[in-house]
Amino acid sequence: MFSKVLIANRGEIALRILRACKELGIQTVAVHSTADADAMHVRLADESVCIGPNPATQSYLNIPSILAACEITGADAVHPGYGFLSENARFARILAEHKVAFIGPSAHHIEIMGDKIEAKNTAIELGIPCVPGSDGAVTSVDEARRIGTEIGYPVLIKAAAGGGGRGMKVARTEAEISNAYSTARSEAKAAFGDDAVYIEKYLGKPRHIEIQVMGDGQGNAVHLGTRDCSLQRRHQKVWEEAVAPTVPMDKQKEIGEICAAAMRKLKYSGAGTIEFLYEDGEFYFIEMNTRLQVEHPVTERVTGMDIVYEQIKVASGEPLSIKQEDVTFWGHAIELRINAEDPLTFAPSPGTITYYHPAGGVGVRIDSAIYQGYRIPPYYDSLIGKLIVHGRNRQECLQRLRRAVDEFIVDGIKTTLPLFQDLVRNPDILAGNYDIHWLEHYLEEKKKAG
Repeated sequence: MFSKVLIANRGEIALRILRACKELGIQTVAVHSTADADAMHVRLADESVCIGPNPATQSYLNIPSILAACEITGADAVHPGYGFLSENARFARILAEHKVAFIGPSAHHIEIMGDKIEAKNTAIELGIPCVPGSDGAVTSVDEARRIGTEIGYPVLIKAAAGGGGRGMKVARTEAEISNAYSTARSEAKAAFGDDAVYIEKYLGKPRHIEIQVMGDGQGNAVHLGTRDCSLQRRHQKVWEEAVAPTVPMDKQKEIGEICAAAMRKLKYSGAGTIEFLYEDGEFYFIEMNTRLQVEHPVTERVTGMDIVYEQIKVASGEPLSIKQEDVTFWGHAIELRINAEDPLTFAPSPGTITYYHPAGGVGVRIDSAIYQGYRIPPYYDSLIGKLIVHGRNRQECLQRLRRAVDEFIVDGIKTTLPLFQDLVRNPDILAGNYDIHWLEHYLEEKKKAG
């Protein structure tokens, strides 16, 4: 087991990792920018090191500064959390060269799953079902037209090196191919420095379903069930559930076993999430995230497993502590991402929290690093906390969620809590009648209504 873990992140996930380390008896090092000197994880860590000024490029993405912090403090492992350097293969390799463990998968697995085209080809080789589309990068408009005709319109043109909805354009007819292709390439080049794009069949009303997997790099791997992340805005998730409420259990078991078998074949190490679009009873691979997910707590609630514990243990060389037959599911869990944003326009709302009263009670978990008097800086992601609720079934979970959202108070800034107060009472949400486009349409109608 490691003696000292450096947490190369900030906010709620840094605090989440710190707590897991403390429970395992591991010393912790918090790194922070000048803007985060008063952050909660900095206050609670055994040691802290300032690694640079406010911009993330000069602090949380500054590999030399993080490496220096490891050397100064004697940290023998780094947990990257999510975002920032969590899927940076170069970072993982540099740490290995300096005899510091990376609490995550191998640099090789990060690389092959980080490139969308290679990830899709790897998924096909591993027997994971994929969306029909191009075999690799599409290099001309004529090739794009040919593929569109073969797989049928509408089609989605996507950045090979992308994520977060950037470099993605839909062509609903052949006439739209040329503009969609050139626009997607331009956006991909601007966002990722790589204009390579590929084409997939565009699904009309799919759900976004993902499978949580865990491996130990020794050929052992398990799946921890499904999550439904269909409620999204601009391809960013806002509401997640476990287990997926609209997918039959036999289908969930089938896709879970396919994913676990694939991870065993890869000898994958650590936590990972395989994401799918699900429509008409079929799963279609989108991508694999080779890191801890924001929404991991809902899986923890329905399985009773501590995913961060397991990440740390397998990274230290221990085998998985469970086998697939040990994984059981109980009840239903929902997570809401609370952002410091205007609930209608989603404009960022940094500032000082003047009053803070988190929800509580049976079945309620809050993952947040904010506190009364804390000033939310304007330099980073607007996520300030996650409300996770668990119940015996989805109905009880929703009842508990309504109560929890209503008693959650954050004053001094705008948050997305009012949006969730509406959603937890919406008939479509209560019935589970929504897809990945539902929230965008709902917000458009809400704006029109004033």
